[in-house]
Amino acid sequence: MAIPLFSAVTRRGLIANGATVLAAGAALVGLQRLQGGEGQPLPAPALRPRRTMSDDAPALPPGQPGQDYTPVIAPNSSTLPWKIVDGVKVFHLIAEEVEHEFAPGLVATCWGYNGQVHGPVIEAVEGDRVRVYVTNKLPEGTATHWHGVLLPNGMDGVAGLTQKIIKPGETYKYEWTFRQHGTLMYHAHHDEMTQMALGLMGMIVVHPRTPVGPKVDRDFVMMLSEWKIVPGTSRPDPNEMTDFNVLTINARCFPGTAPLVVKQNERVRLRFGNLSAMDHHPIHLHGHAFTMTATDGGPTPPSAQLPETTVLVPTGSTRDVEFIADNPGDWSMHCHMSHHVMNQMGHGLPNLIGIKTAGLDEKINRLLPDYMTMGDQGMADMGAMGMPVPPNSLPMVGGKGQFDYITMGGMFTILKVRPELASYADPGWYEYPPGTLVGPATAEDLARDGIHSS
Repeated sequence: MAIPLFSAVTRRGLIANGATVLAAGAALVGLQRLQGGEGQPLPAPALRPRRTMSDDAPALPPGQPGQDYTPVIAPNSSTLPWKIVDGVKVFHLIAEEVEHEFAPGLVATCWGYNGQVHGPVIEAVEGDRVRVYVTNKLPEGTATHWHGVLLPNGMDGVAGLTQKIIKPGETYKYEWTFRQHGTLMYHAHHDEMTQMALGLMGMIVVHPRTPVGPKVDRDFVMMLSEWKIVPGTSRPDPNEMTDFNVLTINARCFPGTAPLVVKQNERVRLRFGNLSAMDHHPIHLHGHAFTMTATDGGPTPPSAQLPETTVLVPTGSTRDVEFIADNPGDWSMHCHMSHHVMNQMGHGLPNLIGIKTAGLDEKINRLLPDYMTMGDQGMADMGAMGMPVPPNSLPMVGGKGQFDYITMGGMFTILKVRPELASYADPGWYEYPPGTLVGPATAEDLARDGIHSS
């Protein structure tokens, strides 16, 4: 029974409300007695432990691909090689300057690991003992933090707090046993503003020792990030706080992003990590619904696995989603913040939409030959026009599609689902079955349905 917060106070109302409060109090006392005695606090709900192995449990034999797990797919990236020494998986990361292509036409001098941006995926199995060497070939010191990994404090990788700075030319050794499984990350934890803005980050995937849930056929891993690269320049600006103009999936922006190719009815997992400086990313998938099965904190309880078409990936977090690719076609997947699917030239332009510019070009051309007003009727044609842009820069949006220019850039890629596949190479554009492709309405269509378009 609800008690009004504001009502006229009468003797009858006071007695009635008082009786309700007394009844509720008696019920609470009874519940407390059931829970362990009068006056005892109710027990806190049990927390789900992130560790799947106890701290004192011995490491297990190194997990093997194809036997203990199916390797992940990292579009436009790679997996870090390893070797086994006395039962320990040994990895070697090299922090160094890298010339990196974000998309055809834009190359920048970044900082990465092992010759690539972002760093290669570290892939292991729950129970693996791992040893990771980090060699610093940068012009300043660094340290590597294992984001979300449960490990001894002295291996956490925070320069100045849990370790000394790795000076240029030095190699440090990190070692621990993975006592969890899931999607995690690694990144520089010294001069983070500079080093992460220049690309020093990567993904970690730890497979469960014993399979959990239905078998996944295609397991993709993707790092989301953002950059500021002034058009015409060749180095990201680490001082930027708001106006990021290159938004990437695995350090590539469309049209430089590789498609995700799957066979119809395969079970697909998408692992997203977000180490953007300032922004969260709502990643939206067309044509399918998925459930979020895990975060960097651990598996999502089945009761919380709601059907979704968009997953919000907060900065500093990971999200795993799974779905059945039962709908063939070429499906967009992108951040749903509209400015995150634009490239460099779409930022900082004056708003001319609706402005009457007739005769303006002729007048300005007297002072600035070849000047042309843009954007007064929308921005869609600015990429397709093929106008010159500053050297080492990208047009605002897009690339060529099957039918027209795709007016999307930045954090955008394509899920390609096919009924049959000879391989997982890019199968080209989707061939639409008869009667399933939108087209212009005919006069007969309009007349039949009573649609007046003029």
